[in-house]
Amino acid sequence: MIFNSLPFLVFIAFFLPVYFHLRGQWRLWWCLLASYFFYGWWDWRFLGLIAFSTLVDFFVGQRLSRTEEPNRRKWLLVVSIVVNLGVLAFFKYFNFFAASTAAFLSMLGWQVNWDVLHIILPVGISFYTFQSMSYTIDVYRRKIPATDSLLRFATYIAFFPQLVAGPIVRAAALLPQFQRDHHFRWDNFVIGGTQVLWGFFKKIAIADSLAPFVDQCFQSPHSFAALHLFIGIVFYSFQIYCDFSGYSDIAIGLARIMGFRFPENFRAPYFSQSFSEFWMRWHITLSSWLRDYLYIPLGGNRHGAWRTYRNLMITMVLGGLWHGASWVFVFWGLLHGLYLVGQRLVGPPFGKWLCAVGMPAVGRRLLNVLIVYTLTNVAWVFFRSPDFGTAMAVFEGVSDWSTFSWSLVINKFQVLKGGLLIALLLWVDGTSMRLNWQQLIWRKPQWQWATWAVMLWLIAFFGTFGANAFIYFQF
Repeated sequence: MIFNSLPFLVFIAFFLPVYFHLRGQWRLWWCLLASYFFYGWWDWRFLGLIAFSTLVDFFVGQRLSRTEEPNRRKWLLVVSIVVNLGVLAFFKYFNFFAASTAAFLSMLGWQVNWDVLHIILPVGISFYTFQSMSYTIDVYRRKIPATDSLLRFATYIAFFPQLVAGPIVRAAALLPQFQRDHHFRWDNFVIGGTQVLWGFFKKIAIADSLAPFVDQCFQSPHSFAALHLFIGIVFYSFQIYCDFSGYSDIAIGLARIMGFRFPENFRAPYFSQSFSEFWMRWHITLSSWLRDYLYIPLGGNRHGAWRTYRNLMITMVLGGLWHGASWVFVFWGLLHGLYLVGQRLVGPPFGKWLCAVGMPAVGRRLLNVLIVYTLTNVAWVFFRSPDFGTAMAVFEGVSDWSTFSWSLVINKFQVLKGGLLIALLLWVDGTSMRLNWQQLIWRKPQWQWATWAVMLWLIAFFGTFGANAFIYFQF
């Protein structure tokens, strides 16, 4: 079930009144059953995977809390990691690694003919696997106590607002919230509802409006002029941002209505002045997960520059592989690893040079934002392309300056509409760095209804109502 569909609107309209009526264990059971129904709407057969991961990590956590012997604790942690990553690897990466191994052996002169398994990728498996693993790792590190309630833990793993595409909420932040009943509060409804509507606007009005133009560019890059392809690249950067952050906004807003607080997942990432800042603003919960459970255990920046660069590269390459079983995703992660390393090597002398030539502070900030955004778009081309050939064709087409002309752009109305929507998005993102729009709207009752009316009108006027799936469902 997807948020931007009629079945979900019926589901949430039925779920919320019952949720606020129930108390205690009955409310937890209602949340768990509703979450399993929400996920099973797509394919009920994969409910067994969520239940399996839940049972494994719950009982591993229980044993970790009762075991003091270091080696036994390590083995328990290994069991959790192997089971979770094993399930993820089979469903997401088996065919990828099998095909890559066959291609490598073919280069060595050995012909291998392996039958490809027709494996369906369960929606959201990467998200709930990471969320479940973080629980056992934190219990192992003694950062949190193991929960004694299987019902509470199962609800935490399967909680439907963030089940399919995040944010990845740590057990330390969410499990305690299931220990108390949340009553209906008007401020939660207004603030959460406003964020839900903003998420729908980003998904339905912006992302889905940009999608047809982007799809044309990447399906047949040789058919379009340079400016057309350039616009397509820019549009994709905002399509994926609005699609993914729109889902996060809806999830966070729904949780807020129910009384839960989820962490922020996006914070105006295209205003970043460095790549480290970009990853503190883009998919924040994944970035912090990779930092805490991969980068820091590898050594972080504690053992000199070269080891820091190595750790950055490993973290970003594996982060790219997390997004999808394809070498273009691996290369996307590799590029961002190189960006982070290059920032540490080139950033300080470049900043000193800009100061030396007398560039004002505002000019330096704007230049840094432009550099980060441009290089991020270079990486997005690989992320969006189905293969390296398509990505190279896009770059080849953009580099043909003889066709960099507005007259050769097709679907000019789509471009103008997309440009208007992006400008509105950037204005909101830019002002939100100084203003807390949610609190401002809440403090002024007359603004509440006006804001909702404007957003509903914008969604109705600009929206594309095709119940298009969110991009990150595939990850």
